[in-house]
Amino acid sequence: MQENPSPWIMKFAPLIKSNGRVLDLACGKGRHAIWLAQQGYQVDAIDRDPIATSHMKDIENINVLMLDLETGELPKFTHTYDGIIVSRYLHRPLLKLLADLLNSGGILIYETFMSGNERYGKPSNPDFLLLPDELLNTYTPLLSIIDFEQGEEQEPRPAVIQRICAKRDS
Repeated sequence: MQENPSPWIMKFAPLIKSNGRVLDLACGKGRHAIWLAQQGYQVDAIDRDPIATSHMKDIENINVLMLDLETGELPKFTHTYDGIIVSRYLHRPLLKLLADLLNSGGILIYETFMSGNERYGKPSNPDFLLLPDELLNTYTPLLSIIDFEQGEEQEPRPAVIQRICAKRDS
């Protein structure tokens, strides 16, 4: 059964240019890529797991790309995007690159775990947990911040999460 898209992503996705090109980074089983494609977006869904992404190969408006984002040098992207979605994934070397991949007016919607989440289980490795205000501090000099929040939540399961929605002005 497919997990529902994140309410945070559903809330801000309408800010992305209609029918625009969207990158779903580390898409996993594609809960966001599929939902975005159903909204008419052209989605590049990137993940390293061919089994997780296999059911998306024939879905209209989705281009599945197999790529391990954490090996060797940073990936070379062939497109820029009207929207970038990242959920439950952190690889710090990519953070600033994401801002560069946005078209003018492009929207970044990012949410993942932060320090404190180790109390609830995985991820608990500090390499995969944002520091307090880390997304805000990373993107404030690069993008216009639309919304930001961080802290504990209980649904869909107890976790400590940080979220940002930001726009590239030029």
